[in-house]
Amino acid sequence: MIIVFVVGYFLITIEHKININKTSIALIMAIICWSLQFANVKLTHEENMGYLNEHIANVSQVIFFLLGALTIVEIINSHKGFKIISDAINIRSKQKLLWIVGILTFFLSSILDNLTTTIIMVTLMSKLIQKGEERLLMGGAIVIAANAGGAWTPIGDVTTTMLWIGNQLSTFAIVRDLFLPSVICFVFATVIIGFGLKGNFDEEFPKGSKQEIEPMGRIIFWLGIGCLIAVPVFKALTGLPPFMGIIFGMGLMWLVTDIVHRKYNDRDHLRVPYVITRIDNTGVLFFLGILLTIDALATAGILLQLANWMDQTLGNTNIIAIVIGLFSAVVDNVPLVAASMGMYDLTRFPTDSHFWQMIAYCAGTGGSILVIGSAAGVAFMGLEKVEFFWYFRRVGVPALVGYFAGIAVYLLLHN
Repeated sequence: MIIVFVVGYFLITIEHKININKTSIALIMAIICWSLQFANVKLTHEENMGYLNEHIANVSQVIFFLLGALTIVEIINSHKGFKIISDAINIRSKQKLLWIVGILTFFLSSILDNLTTTIIMVTLMSKLIQKGEERLLMGGAIVIAANAGGAWTPIGDVTTTMLWIGNQLSTFAIVRDLFLPSVICFVFATVIIGFGLKGNFDEEFPKGSKQEIEPMGRIIFWLGIGCLIAVPVFKALTGLPPFMGIIFGMGLMWLVTDIVHRKYNDRDHLRVPYVITRIDNTGVLFFLGILLTIDALATAGILLQLANWMDQTLGNTNIIAIVIGLFSAVVDNVPLVAASMGMYDLTRFPTDSHFWQMIAYCAGTGGSILVIGSAAGVAFMGLEKVEFFWYFRRVGVPALVGYFAGIAVYLLLHN
């Protein structure tokens, strides 16, 4: 399994050189790893099926959430609803736009989640800026801001949610203790990325400003944003998982668009059956392959062995948390955090201990270092077709600096 993962991961990183789509590699890698797991004689077929069904249930929630969010955003896009925001942004300075978008992303991510926020903001940038280096840099800054913003609230990132539900963290403590380190992470990284954005946009900025909003575009825009913002509220009120809230929102928008456009033959392009055909599903399938591969490694006990080895070798809990954050740039942070929760119980590290807060911060922000290290990065990769090495060189290095800057602030305040 380790060999398959290393080879597959290497092929994914050189996708632009071998001209083989990374999604096919990820899907094949996932199936091979699970086939090897089912060949493991230490577990019966029924036990392996139980593990696979459990992981499929968890992965499906993420996939359905992603599909629902993408559909809602594309419905807004089809109605040219993002023109409302682009018209409101009259800032031609590239630096000022970077900071406004970054700050908006940082706080929006803490309310929604880093994945949905990234989808919204990257799509918005595609409507404002011509495709090229500057738009990719802006998108990379959005990924960093979204992951940093999601690290300091219990609903902003799936790993903080896991720790919150497991009673490792409480709401007030995580907001109080991780807000400033997350801000520092975002600020340091954004300052560095800003060096690549100089001067002003041309007179035609924002891009596409001459386009007219489609009929009902303004209502659809606010309805879509409302559906996204309402997902945490829906979860709190019903107890249902977030993907149910996003599907409810998608269904609501589907119903509304059908009602308002059904009498017009020239509005079929604004209805959901057509809108769905415009969604790029390759990014979603890539995410499916990566998550299933990681789940196979977790089921085989490889991740737990890695965690135990770090515990014995490194010893210092701060260093362990930092290393877990760095690993989360390569391996999805969810199984790493799950392994950490399995390694250490609440008797050793009680609720709101510094170790759990470090895990929350490091696992949340460390995923920004590589483009496949977080759901936000994967979404960005799918939306903008970002190359692996370009991201690491232009965005990953600033993310790494911000990552350690936030750690330094946290340790300074709590030691």
